[in-house]
Amino acid sequence: LDDLRAAQDRLIQTEKLASLGQLTAGIAHEIKNPLNFVNNFASLSAELTEELNEMTVTGESGAGLVRATCTAKGELRALSIDPSIFNPAEKEVVEDLILAAIKDAQKRAGERSREEMGRLAQSMGLPADMKLPF
Repeated sequence: LDDLRAAQDRLIQTEKLASLGQLTAGIAHEIKNPLNFVNNFASLSAELTEELNEMTVTGESGAGLVRATCTAKGELRALSIDPSIFNPAEKEVVEDLILAAIKDAQKRAGERSREEMGRLAQSMGLPADMKLPF
């Protein structure tokens, strides 16, 4: 009878340990899911940041006489000025055209960046207009 009680106690103890193991595995799984989301988000964010550094947009003014090219993050990469506008008496006009082209390029860069961020958010199941932290 004592052997039967000891076996029954061991069985109960084993079942308790098995239940505890299942509970621990469930908790670990629930903790891991958000971490996977964060890790995937970080990886996609790094890729998108690199892509935004490589994407370029071109803004223009004066019907294309002045063109400014910048990255989707707004970094100016190139400036092109049609030589026909070089008249010393019109220096201020040329400066205004250059400034307008740069502003246009930066505006387009911001729009492109927002579009790409929206695509990233949607790919992760988030609303496209969600403000991402970068």
